[in-house]
Amino acid sequence: MFTFHTPKALLIAAMSLAVSVQAQTVLTFGGSDAIGSLLDRQNIRYTACVNDKAGGRLKINFIQGEQLGSDVQVIEQMMQGSVHIYGDVLDWYANWVKDYAILAWGFTFRDADHLQKFLDSPTYTAMAEKLRKEQGLRILAAAPTQPRILFSKKPVTALADLGGVKMRVPEIKTYLTLWETLGTRPSRLAWGEIYLGLKTGVVEAAEGPISSAFAAKFHEAAPNVTRTDHLMSSAHITVNEKAFLALPPDLQKLMTDCAVDAVQNTRKAAQAETEDVVRKMVSEGAKVSNIDKAPIQQRAKEGVTKMEKDGAWTPGLWDQIQKL
Repeated sequence: MFTFHTPKALLIAAMSLAVSVQAQTVLTFGGSDAIGSLLDRQNIRYTACVNDKAGGRLKINFIQGEQLGSDVQVIEQMMQGSVHIYGDVLDWYANWVKDYAILAWGFTFRDADHLQKFLDSPTYTAMAEKLRKEQGLRILAAAPTQPRILFSKKPVTALADLGGVKMRVPEIKTYLTLWETLGTRPSRLAWGEIYLGLKTGVVEAAEGPISSAFAAKFHEAAPNVTRTDHLMSSAHITVNEKAFLALPPDLQKLMTDCAVDAVQNTRKAAQAETEDVVRKMVSEGAKVSNIDKAPIQQRAKEGVTKMEKDGAWTPGLWDQIQKL
């Protein structure tokens, strides 16, 4: 009978390895944007940043596309804690904190700098704090990205051309009301269903951020592209508050720093890509045109009073933003 003696150094190393494996925290990152899109690339960058710098103590598992469901479903999973991180646009949070609805009301922001001023304001900080306290969601970083534009089966050259058009909009009340105000017949489809919906005629038009819509090939199914630039889109990375607070301070800082890096990189990429993507759409057969926005802006502005009476957002918020 033989007795084997494990050298003390090897025993200590084995114990250290076991502790290291046990100490690793794995967080699920739910995406919902098209693979290869601007926001998808942002989320990949964030995942790599955290995983590369966490020293094996923290691992982000990023699940691309809509494998976990629609935006609303992923956010609900994040609230429940089965998903820990989510990165997309801020507008979706209007389902839980009504003032976020202002981000989805057309022609509210003049440009990216105007939106950034709002994101840096005490008003926005209060909105983010309300989301954290009431829904357990902490926004780590946010920034403006690209304008949202219109894709349609038939040309849209004036406000009148929107009358009666079957228009896909996100499941956000403000989007629905805006496009009703502009004369369309809004229809709800998940982002991943829009291309087929346009192709088959279930919907006749859709809108979205330029790069995301290009990645989803909207321009192939609806080749009339109109630079309405009606909304300035956003990018953000948010984490479940309990999951975040369960991490040691240095990993909390790492997650925050990586979020700021990823989101600001997305803003820079968005600015550089916008015109390039427009050129690509044209080269692939799309007809890109501008439109006289003044009549559309006036119609959208007329809806602000109604929205505030209906409680869509805090009364006076739209006027407050215009003064920034």
